[in-house]
Amino acid sequence: MHRVEDGGRPRRRPDELIVEEPLEIRLDGHLVTTTMRTPGDDFELAVGLCHGDGLLAGAPVLRCRYCADDRSASDANFNVVSVETGHRAPVPQARVATTTSSCGLCGSTTIDDLRARLHPLRDVRPLPMEVLTAVPDAIRAHQRLFAATGGVHAAAAFDAFAAPVVVREDIGRHNAVDKVVGRLVLDGRVPAGDLGLWVSGRASFEIVQKAWAAGFGTVVAVSAPSSMAVETARAAGMTLAGFARPGRLNVYAPEHLDR
Repeated sequence: MHRVEDGGRPRRRPDELIVEEPLEIRLDGHLVTTTMRTPGDDFELAVGLCHGDGLLAGAPVLRCRYCADDRSASDANFNVVSVETGHRAPVPQARVATTTSSCGLCGSTTIDDLRARLHPLRDVRPLPMEVLTAVPDAIRAHQRLFAATGGVHAAAAFDAFAAPVVVREDIGRHNAVDKVVGRLVLDGRVPAGDLGLWVSGRASFEIVQKAWAAGFGTVVAVSAPSSMAVETARAAGMTLAGFARPGRLNVYAPEHLDR
């Protein structure tokens, strides 16, 4: 890498870059999708994606494994993962296109589809505003990849005291959320009605639907929500906040705030 400062001559310096590689996700051996991700926590990513898309249909995850057909897992660079339910989950319909690191469901799901699959949230614990505004500072120290590269997103589950419970980083916002959700699924902590979800970027429709599927009662984003994300959060009965900074944020859902 060459750095140019103050109009001077380029100077050669080392730099750390975030890794981006494809991960093929299978459910009981059947192709689900291929997504671009930062390697690490691959089993969590695969489980979280399957859970968020409703592919598990309530089936328990018995194990996850790397697989590579006629090649060894190491020969395939550990880029193929299968989530195993003992064939209790329905056979998934594969996404024929590769999902990029910046892409979620890409509009394949609507709010009406979610209402048919998910119910408005019940038994969620409203979190005080002072907790929500404290979350950015509480999570910053856990963003180690971002500190090293500046090129990665983060997602975190946090508790009623703004303490991080699970923090994951990935080049893709949706992947980071899937890794958090996957960890909670594997730990038996879903639905996560007593926790909130924090994301380092914007709050898109896909982010909110993943949070809804996991039972989060609150989503806090560093950047703006989309109009469809707000509509989805209100349909779910979820608190949705954006532009979160230490000591301040904007609340977009619920529509009427009494606290």
